Amino acid sequence: MQSYTIGQAARLLGVSTDTARRWADAGRVATHRDDSGRRLIDGRDLAAFSIEVGQGGGNGEEEVPYSSARNAFPGIVTAVKLGDVAAQVEIQAGPHRLVSLLTREAVEELGLEVGMQATARVKSTSVHIDRV
Repeated sequence: MQSYTIGQAARLLGVSTDTARRWADAGRVATHRDDSGRRLIDGRDLAAFSIEVGQGGGNGEEEVPYSSARNAFPGIVTAVKLGDVAAQVEIQAGPHRLVSLLTREAVEELGLEVGMQATARVKSTSVHIDRV
């Protein structure tokens, strides 16, 4: 499973590094240390926390400053639902929750799973997923 540094988590959540660090210090999201002593957040924990933040569960210290550049929404995969042929992938990108319907084969080829970093690209009414 992929893990994220506090800085990477802050970018995915659309907040400052200081805010992400305060949330980690307060125990709002679990962290662990790697061999070099850096604090990391497990991808599944960050995915769950990003949903909370996206639903307005921030701490009120700062408004989430997030905007789309060229309709690209970098974020974290929060759900993958596989059917026999089709699949549904949800990405939390700051305060934005994006849902893409695509083939099961595409999800398997990208190796998408909850906690991974991905970018949702929106064109008209279609949401495309890029694995990061």
